[in-house]
Amino acid sequence: MAYEVAAKAAVGAPDVLGDCPFSQRVLLTLEEKKVPHKVHLINISEKPQWFLEVNPEGKVPVVKFDDKWVSDSDVLVGLLEEKHPEPSLTPPPEFASVGSKIFGAFVKFLKSKDPSDGSEQALLDELKALDEHLKAHGPYIAGEKITSVDLSLAPKLYHLDVALGHFKKWTVPASLTHFHKYKELLFSRESFQKTKPTKEHVIAGWEPKVNA
Repeated sequence: MAYEVAAKAAVGAPDVLGDCPFSQRVLLTLEEKKVPHKVHLINISEKPQWFLEVNPEGKVPVVKFDDKWVSDSDVLVGLLEEKHPEPSLTPPPEFASVGSKIFGAFVKFLKSKDPSDGSEQALLDELKALDEHLKAHGPYIAGEKITSVDLSLAPKLYHLDVALGHFKKWTVPASLTHFHKYKELLFSRESFQKTKPTKEHVIAGWEPKVNA
C-alpha cells in the first residue's frame, strides 16, 4: 500500500512539485527507503477543500498514516523510521544537530539589507563548522552512510545555493572543499534528482520574502 503525501505545488504551476524544503525532506526519506507513495500537490494560495477538511491547519507536508493525516516533517521522518527501519537513516545522537543552524543563518543573510549586520559572517561560520565536521567525519555527516540529518540539510543547501546565487550573486567560498564535495554527493543522488524543485520555482518562492 502506498502512502499518500500532500506536498506544496510550485507557485504558478499547480502540477509541478514546489519549493518547500520540508516537503522535499519527507519525499527524500520515502525515496531512500524505497517506500511506495503517491503525491498530492497542494496549491498553497488555493488549498482544495478535501485537504482543509483532513488538515484544518492547511500545513504541508502531511502524510496519511492509518487513515490519519500527520503533519510536521520531524514527526513524519520519525514515524517513517519506526515503520520502515530498513535501511536505517538514524544518525548517531551526537551528530543529530550538525548543520541545524545553517538554514536560519541563510534566511537572515538572504533578507538582510545591511551589509554590516554580520549576517554574512554568521552564515560563513556555520558553513565552516560543517566543512570541519565533514573533514573529520565525512563524506556524509555520519560517515559513509546517508542519514536523516543529510536528508534534512540537502533541500536547505539547494535553496541556499539557488537563492543566494540569484538575489545576492553570492556563492559559498571554494576553500570549503569538503562542503562542496558533500553538496555534490547529495544533489547527485537519485532521490534528490527525483524530488528537487526547479531553480525558477525556488527563486519565485523566495521573491516576496526577499523584497518584503
